[in-house]
Amino acid sequence: MKNLDEQSKKNAYRLFESGDIERVEVGSFMGLAQIHRYLFDGLLPFAGQMRTQNISKGNFRFASALYLAESIKKIETLPEATFEEIIVKYVEMNITHPFMEGNGRSMRIWLDLLLKRRLGKCVDWRKVGKRAYLSAMERSPVNDLEIRTLLHGALTDEIGDRELYMKAIYRLLKNAMKFVMYLSLVFS
Repeated sequence: MKNLDEQSKKNAYRLFESGDIERVEVGSFMGLAQIHRYLFDGLLPFAGQMRTQNISKGNFRFASALYLAESIKKIETLPEATFEEIIVKYVEMNITHPFMEGNGRSMRIWLDLLLKRRLGKCVDWRKVGKRAYLSAMERSPVNDLEIRTLLHGALTDEIGDRELYMKAIYRLLKNAMKFVMYLSLVFS
């Protein structure tokens, strides 16, 4: 798992540094799959592929694999002209969790691309506390006000800041490693 996280972090750096991030389709599953494939190609056998199995986290079951393609088609039609609309789309895509693994990393980059291209903003993830974010995302299927407020407070117009992007990627991967270690302790 450590190698997976380290390599996907390197791939995320390369996505930004190479300029390939500018060629990602914004706001669609295809774009999200492009990001996922870029981060996990050669690391996960299903990189960039829609999952075919049901998954859950804690007591929450993500969208059924049986209806995943249909759910994604509906999400793709959601508007994305305002911050509020973009967050609704982000929350809905999170509820579907289209990949077996690596959804969070891929979706945060996807969200930042949406914000960047539609509003000229992105999230400074250094300003978003891990616990506050996870709690807000857990509650977001019922009410997205908390995640909207949390992320709105961390918006920045420094969309080309390489340092901001790299620190955000590092932080996301570090948090993922801590979570995996926690799960291994809980379930061992």
